[in-house]
Amino acid sequence: MENSHGPAPGRSRIRLTLAYEGTDFFGWQFQPGQRTVQGELEAVLQKILGVRVVVQASGRTDSGVHAKAQVAHMDVPQDRADLPWHLILNSHLPRDLRVLDSRPASPGFHAQFLTRSKTYAYTFSQAAITLPHRRRYVWRTGPLNLAAMAQASALFVGRHDFAAFRNTGTDIENTVREVFSCGLFAGCEPDEAVLRICADGFLKQMVRNIAGCLAAVGWGKVQPELVRSLISEGDRKAAPATAPARGLCMEQVCYSPGDPDDLHHRKRREHPAP
Repeated sequence: MENSHGPAPGRSRIRLTLAYEGTDFFGWQFQPGQRTVQGELEAVLQKILGVRVVVQASGRTDSGVHAKAQVAHMDVPQDRADLPWHLILNSHLPRDLRVLDSRPASPGFHAQFLTRSKTYAYTFSQAAITLPHRRRYVWRTGPLNLAAMAQASALFVGRHDFAAFRNTGTDIENTVREVFSCGLFAGCEPDEAVLRICADGFLKQMVRNIAGCLAAVGWGKVQPELVRSLISEGDRKAAPATAPARGLCMEQVCYSPGDPDDLHHRKRREHPAP
């Protein structure tokens, strides 16, 4: 079993970087009778090690949400800490779940409690017909006013109370979060636009609610200034509907400046949406 603050005696902590296509998963967290990312990983580890090993992620993703670089940790026997765990796990895992990297971590590393920032991307498709290979990863919205959406997205930047962008189902009382960046970028296809948002943390379905609000701005149903009033009033019922899960992807989790998993240190090139 895992100690929430450090590995138990005789165990070593391993950091994992994971990618998954979330369509056929019932989210990250283990749930009896449901196919989940955590459940798949822990079942394979049980098979390999013969004991239960808890895999702790940086945060839960909902049913249908994807990940390019989810970070997690697990504690394994010390004599197995140097094994190539990404190769071992991938040889047993289903094709819609991959371990991109595994490495020994310090005993004090914790995938959830030490995060400094997370980045999510939400993809809108304005195409009249969605390409078959993109249907699981985009929300087909039809034509959008991207200039108005970009104007609205800038209003999310800063430290605010995001109560109006939190769905029910959580007992978290503090709804203040700091958004470091929020903007629109070009997508994989000409008719796609990507909302990319980085913050010190997110509330339940916060990014999908922001995406839903921006889509309403893009359709001309509401004005960009609605964002200000929603933030100041904190009324979820006054906000537009939640965007569907399929367009959302966890892109990045950072723990310290210069973190090797930081997308900026990979010199990722991003271009603003036209």
